[in-house]
Amino acid sequence: MLGKSRWMGLVLMVSAVSLAGCAANTSQENTRKGAGIGALVGAVSGAIIGYQNDHSGGALRGALIGGAAGGAIGAGAGAYMDKQQTEFEQQLANERAQHQIEIERQQNEILKLTMSSEVSFDFNSARLKPSFYSPLNKIADIMNRYPRTQIIVAGHTDSVGSEAYNMQLSLQRANAVADYLIMRGVESSRLRTEGRGESGPIATNDTAAGRSQNRRVEIFVVPDSDIQ
Repeated sequence: MLGKSRWMGLVLMVSAVSLAGCAANTSQENTRKGAGIGALVGAVSGAIIGYQNDHSGGALRGALIGGAAGGAIGAGAGAYMDKQQTEFEQQLANERAQHQIEIERQQNEILKLTMSSEVSFDFNSARLKPSFYSPLNKIADIMNRYPRTQIIVAGHTDSVGSEAYNMQLSLQRANAVADYLIMRGVESSRLRTEGRGESGPIATNDTAAGRSQNRRVEIFVVPDSDIQ
């Protein structure tokens, strides 16, 4: 599990470019993997990555949303993440073509990988599907070649079941992905997990198709602040 000092370094690298008074960060103990990155967004004031824990087991409030953060990270981070993104896109081309995995480049060079329920987990299960092994192997291999990044795994569910149950299930799914990446050689100190439950839908929960989209796992790949 990554030390607080290094994670707080990620906070400082972005908050340095935000306007004063935009947000405040707090931390408390929670899940066994710890808490991830939270974003406190000001519509005009720019982007902040906030490190935040709470007793609910969910601290990831989105990884980086907001305005330009220009020189918040090392000048070499963009090129470093360009290469990593290219490898993800090439190695996961089949999964992307089948709409099983999406790869997005976010502000501050963060990469976001979104894995659909079709490839990741069965309904109401935190056991990895056999079909999930191959893409996770590719992801782990790339992560091992790019050690200057930190990784947050966030699990999501649909709204079927109680909110508390969904929070627990989503965290179990995130932990299952993180544990598999560790088994494939990714250093545990680079990994954090989040259970988001049903709190972050990307589609309606009123249809089977929408619920399927909401059942997903997201991996945020965050560059170290001192990449030159």
